[in-house]
Amino acid sequence: MKIMMMRAGILLACGVICGVTLTGAHRVHAQAHDKDGHMLMTTLHPVRPGDQARADAIVVAARKVAERYVDYQKALTDGYDIFLPNQKQSVYHFVLDSANKEAMIRFDPTKPAALLYERIEGSTPGYKLVGVMYTDSFGASEEELNERIPLSIAQWHKHVNMCVPPQQQGDWLFGNPRFGLSGSITTEAACTAAGGSFKPHLSGWMTHVYPFEKDPAKIWQAAGKGDDHGEMHGMKM
Repeated sequence: MKIMMMRAGILLACGVICGVTLTGAHRVHAQAHDKDGHMLMTTLHPVRPGDQARADAIVVAARKVAERYVDYQKALTDGYDIFLPNQKQSVYHFVLDSANKEAMIRFDPTKPAALLYERIEGSTPGYKLVGVMYTDSFGASEEELNERIPLSIAQWHKHVNMCVPPQQQGDWLFGNPRFGLSGSITTEAACTAAGGSFKPHLSGWMTHVYPFEKDPAKIWQAAGKGDDHGEMHGMKM
């Protein structure tokens, strides 16, 4: 389990094992809204001159990357690793560790932290590429996020307030009514009372881009609006 936690930390901007405070979250919470006690989402900003052009340029870069990795074997060859390949998921994250680390320093739309694939079942199983994921550090302000991708176009999200159960068995991350990221426990006091270990956050900011979609609303689909990552189905442990 410890290995899986550490692996998740590479995929995310900060791992589950982090024990840092919510200082960064407090700085942006006035602007971000809490979707369900476990996920913060940036608010949509008014459109400013140049926003659409910047967003369109990112989509072009994301599409170019995606076209390169339509064949998932190419992604594996170039160093992308499948996060939990043996876990049944709706969306599989192919993670490039070096890109995720670089994203904490600077934004490069040609180097997404992860590629998003759907599993193809049948006699010749494989993966179908559907999108890419960009990341930023947990403490990044909305101003910084807006510099990367206009917040009038895209919404970023991050996962917070997780209580790890004393016995980490089964699908506790999402399958437990009290613990994990779908559980009712969202405060440190309640987590301590339940005998769990409270993690104020397990991830940095994330956003998905679906560059092959024709509808702009689907290209920048926000978490929780048909996007599996809104419930992190693609990241079960």
